[in-house]
Parts: sequence; structure tokens; C-alpha cells
Amino acid sequence: MSIDTPDLSFEFFPPKTEQGKIKLAKTRQELGKFNPEFFSVTYGAGGSTRATTADQVAAIQADGFEVAPHISFGGNSETEVLDLLNSYKASGVKHLVALRGDLPSGMGGAGQLVHANQLVAFIRQHTGDHFDINVAAYPEIHPEAESYSKDVYWLGEKFKAGANRAITQYFYNADAYFQFVDECAKAGIGEPIIPGIMPLTNYANLMRFSDSCGADIPRWLRWQLKERSDNMDDLISYGIDIVSELSQKLLDGGAPGLHIYTMNQWQVTGTLCRNLGFSDNH
Repeated sequence: MSIDTPDLSFEFFPPKTEQGKIKLAKTRQELGKFNPEFFSVTYGAGGSTRATTADQVAAIQADGFEVAPHISFGGNSETEVLDLLNSYKASGVKHLVALRGDLPSGMGGAGQLVHANQLVAFIRQHTGDHFDINVAAYPEIHPEAESYSKDVYWLGEKFKAGANRAITQYFYNADAYFQFVDECAKAGIGEPIIPGIMPLTNYANLMRFSDSCGADIPRWLRWQLKERSDNMDDLISYGIDIVSELSQKLLDGGAPGLHIYTMNQWQVTGTLCRNLGFSDNH
């Protein structure tokens, strides 16, 4: 994209049913009109969605779009991860989202968590500069972090290992993002940090996700969403306004782009993008 146009990317998860695949194909077609940098595809704990992730990667490529599969060690061996990297490289994948990942349930202490900076170093060691590598960042700080400064330090280590840019966990407080970017700059991190944006479409799901991943829902917003939780149209309309305002504030404040967690839906994300002035006339 041009220097004046913010980056835009969208995240999907691998559908489990045939109906889900059909719906996601429509979502790809609709959101593809916004000319995203890439569509990213998540990867379950320990590679539990490995086959369905690979299917979606192929489907996105077949539609002519750039794709960024998530990749992590989880419970996989170096050989398995290397096979996956080589297969992505051979198929023309140029982007990755490299994450620490979780061990599959039931493994307990049997597996060894490989941190994201180690994964980035592994990818660079075996594939050179072939991939543009995205990593995760946490403006409200990772729930397992020792401290704020340690979390910033570990993000810096991912960049030192060869990451190109970071995508943040979703948040609803723009100041948390700007403060985080400032702290990163003070620590010598100059690479792009793209805000992750989660549309507000389902009260119960959002509360559950947020409580488990450490994303903060401001108290005022919790109450506003709860009040609208029985009226889906009202909730979605209100959510679009709030998230459009947040996203515009981020872009106006210098955020280099947006990465939208679509939950495999296109309608709300499409409205959000149009509200922000992204053209879907391609």
C-alpha cells in the first residue's frame, strides 16, 4: 500500500463445518474488496487445527489473496514445524503470524513451551528472509507478564530475532495503545505495531474471551453492552459506533493500520471499514 494508506488485514479461524466453509468463502469475497494486505488464519493449540488451517490457506490463495497463517510450536517437534514452513514457502505464502502458542490440553508438563522470539529465530534460521513475520503485542500487557517493562522487553526480543511487525491483542482504550507504543519507542522498538480490533457483536462471548485473555473491557462499556445484550440490532449498531470511533482515533493518532478480528463475519467488519474511509470498489 502507499505510504498514506493505513495497512488493513483481517483474521479468520478455520471453519469446522461445510456450512462454515461456504460462509467464510462469502466473507473472503466481501472483505477482499477492501484490498487487505493479507487474511490471517488461526492455528489451534498444539496444531489442533493444522489440517483445516492449511485448507483455508489454500482457499485464500486460490482466491488470489495474500495469506498469513498463524504458526506456533505448541506440542509439535522442530521437524513438524519445519515441514509446515517448507510447505508454506513452496506454495508461495509470504506472511506468517508467529506465536508462542499453547500446549494441547492433556499434555501438561510433557511438552516444552517455545517462546515466540525462539520461533522467530527458528523461522529466520531455516527460511532466511522469505517470510514477513508478524508477532503478538499486548498494550494492556500479557496476563502472564512479570511486569510492564518486561513485556516490552520481550516484544523487543521478538524484533531482534527477526520479526517485521507486531499485531496487538484487541482493546477498547486507545490510550493503552498509545502509551504502549511510547514505551516501546523508549525501549528502542521502531517497528510497526498494528492495533488489533474486535467488533462488538456478542456480549456473552466478548466477556468470556476477555476474561480468559486479559483484555480489559472498561466498566462503562460493560454496562452499555449488558444493557443492549437482549437486543442484537441495538448492540451491533452501538458496537459499530464505538469501534469506528476507537479505530478512527487510533489512525488519527498515528497507528500504521488495523488488524480486524472478524469472527468469520463480513457485515459488521465491512461497515466498520467503510466508516473509516476504506474503499471497497476494487
